Amino acid sequence: MMGKVTLRNLAAHKIRLVLTGVAVILGVAFVAGTLIFTDSMNKQFDDLFSRVGKNVAVDVRAKKVVGGDDDGMAAQPVPASVLTALRGVEGVKDPRGNVTGYAAVVGKDGKVIGTPQNGPPQIGANWTAGGSYDLKAGRAPQGPAEVVIDATTAEKGKLSVGDTARVVTAGPPQRMKIVGLIDTGNLMGATVTAFDTPTAQALMLKPGYFSDIEMGSTGPSQAELRDRVAKVLPQGMEAVTGEKLREESKSDIASMMNFFQTFLLVFALISIFVGAFIIFNTFSMLVAQRTRELALLRAVGAARGQVTRAVIGEAVAVGVIGSTLGLLVGAGLASLLQSQMGDAGQGGLTFTARPVIWSYVVGIVVTVVSAYFPARRAAKIPPVAAMRDDVAMPQRSLRIRVALGSLLTAAGAGLIAVGLAGAGGSPIALVGVGVFAVFIGVAMLAPVISLPVLRVLGAPFARLMGSPGRLARQNALRNPRRTAATAAALMIGLALITTVNVLGSSTSASMDAKVDAQFGADYLVMPTGAGSIGAEVPGKIKAVPGVRNASPTYTADAKIAGKRDSVMSGDVAEIAKAARLKMVAGSSDLGAAGIMVDDKSAKKHGWTVGATIPVQFTDGRTEPLRLTGIYTKSDLIGANVIAEQAYRQHTVRPFIDAVIVDAATADAATKTGIENALKDYPALDVSDQAALKEQISKQIDGLVKFVSILLAMSVIIAAVGVVNTLALSVIERTREIGLLRAIGISRRQLRRMIRVESIMIAVFGALLGMGIGVAFGAAMQNALADKGLGVLAVPYGTLVVYLVVAAVIGVLAALWPAWRAGRMDVLKAIATE
Repeated sequence: MMGKVTLRNLAAHKIRLVLTGVAVILGVAFVAGTLIFTDSMNKQFDDLFSRVGKNVAVDVRAKKVVGGDDDGMAAQPVPASVLTALRGVEGVKDPRGNVTGYAAVVGKDGKVIGTPQNGPPQIGANWTAGGSYDLKAGRAPQGPAEVVIDATTAEKGKLSVGDTARVVTAGPPQRMKIVGLIDTGNLMGATVTAFDTPTAQALMLKPGYFSDIEMGSTGPSQAELRDRVAKVLPQGMEAVTGEKLREESKSDIASMMNFFQTFLLVFALISIFVGAFIIFNTFSMLVAQRTRELALLRAVGAARGQVTRAVIGEAVAVGVIGSTLGLLVGAGLASLLQSQMGDAGQGGLTFTARPVIWSYVVGIVVTVVSAYFPARRAAKIPPVAAMRDDVAMPQRSLRIRVALGSLLTAAGAGLIAVGLAGAGGSPIALVGVGVFAVFIGVAMLAPVISLPVLRVLGAPFARLMGSPGRLARQNALRNPRRTAATAAALMIGLALITTVNVLGSSTSASMDAKVDAQFGADYLVMPTGAGSIGAEVPGKIKAVPGVRNASPTYTADAKIAGKRDSVMSGDVAEIAKAARLKMVAGSSDLGAAGIMVDDKSAKKHGWTVGATIPVQFTDGRTEPLRLTGIYTKSDLIGANVIAEQAYRQHTVRPFIDAVIVDAATADAATKTGIENALKDYPALDVSDQAALKEQISKQIDGLVKFVSILLAMSVIIAAVGVVNTLALSVIERTREIGLLRAIGISRRQLRRMIRVESIMIAVFGALLGMGIGVAFGAAMQNALADKGLGVLAVPYGTLVVYLVVAAVIGVLAALWPAWRAGRMDVLKAIATE
């Protein structure tokens, strides 16, 4: 019988439950979309690695002593003599020396093809017969004036076989003839530019050296062949199986994708958390409106458990339907995410059981848990209540709620403080739990907070709009629990968005302050992507009228006192001047084998001027460097600067990361002169102090916008909650609305009343959320002050915009409920029980 009751109630309350289902759909869509997207990308990477190097049995490379990126120090090359020795090892088949590095092609529009800034790599390589790629058109390159490129890059740059194109590498740009196109399959946006082996060595490495040597097997297993090869290798070289090589590459990508998945799932959980408020609020109102009906069920013999199960049954149905639709919307969201990946997302979607299972688990569990407490309250309704004319859910005291809310808010704030201070085993987990506790605590306190705030917010409306304004304020104040639950959903989304904006503004302000304090160069020339700067570039810059000096700088990885760290090198006097270094002790004169460190590192290790610091370079050798000076921490140059001679001794080919420019006249003419001198170098960028600030600000703003867009889903769900609450409130107040119409209130006034009520709820939620967000942002900035976030900046203009947006949300959310209320038949509304 109760099953029929559940089905009848679902049919009778379709509109109300559809609105509840929207919250489930949006929350589940985020989870499903994230899982489908990451599954699809992982499948593309698996396909990629199954093709690349599939015939490699053993690979020979330099041992990774330090690790890090493949720059001049982190990728020690393999001498060509090793290739000769490998040809004599039994079981080795077709050993090939590979040369890999950075190379890109300039299209006919004069721009470098590809997306180097944090995008897919721009790969330079030597062309070898039987390698990983096949020729699609033309022939293999021969000599220093010929090149082959991948077909996708050729299409983007409007290039074809026979064209002459500029090729950008670490050295001077080369004009080369395109003699062939490579079929690379789906390289997920990476570009491939290949030369013959001597040209590739000259442009990207050094003549007589390879990046690695790969080989097949004539019969022995990979492990057996690896052991044979290892016996003929010189010190510092290692042999790894092809399987291990591919697994290493997959592991790196898997770590990146796992991080990205976790990052997106955090926002999905936020959306689900907000949706839970909406579902709880909706079922509470539905139960309150059906008190008489549920009491009659008790009166005719239904047990408490049956009533509870009937309400839970409705929640399960909403959860199942919402999860199904959410899964479909999630597939669309995954497709949208993939489209934003450009060339890296062209492989289509991959569907596995994982997103399906988790979509239904999340959707049903969240809906049922959110509906459980209203269901329990429904079961406690006494049968005698069915005989009353004005049935209502009992209003409980707020004392317990206030006590628990205060306790949770205080405990959450304490956990956040402990986490931000770096105490405890997992600071991030502590902060996460603390934020969750604060949100729950403030949501519990919201009914008490809402009373004075809504009185203030409603005062102008009451004064300017007369009766509709006064009625709207009274309606918002009538049930503070309901108002607070609706506003709390909006509060969470705007609190997190505000926190992100405060941190973003504080980061920009802090970086601006650092650039002002630490950037003493007139100009800085840097590559826009993963490439480096040719050795001839400083000379070209120095020849520009108005330029006094142009000093190259280098960075690399090393182990300092046994721990991996980055080091900078170059003309130390120019580096010190450009970074406005403040020496705490000693001097910046490093000599041939000196090092200087910042005060934080010196204090941590107990180093003083004159100390000997062991530095292990990526060629495996360790050199004791004398500490000649200690400087105040500088974010521009890092914690360690070593003598240029020491750097060069351990580097086969030095790669320039930046050029510091000292100008006699730092004006627009000088900057234009430098840019003209580098017009053949489209991958280089010339920045002064203002341009550097702008670049940093753009990067921070881009991240803030990206995170805010992800958080916007929770705000959309909250807006649905406002619509839901108002719609149910209109249904609940049907008789009251009829009486108001009967005594003379017009349809326009009635709709205005509902709009004002909606605006008050939305603005209250926004104010509460922005207040919490500013507090969170300020606390995090204060905790991170010693890590570089030294300036607190609150984006007041942005917050005003958010407040206006909240008011607009209120207006839009009220459109349908207000229209519905205005269309009610007066006599039927008055007769409603």
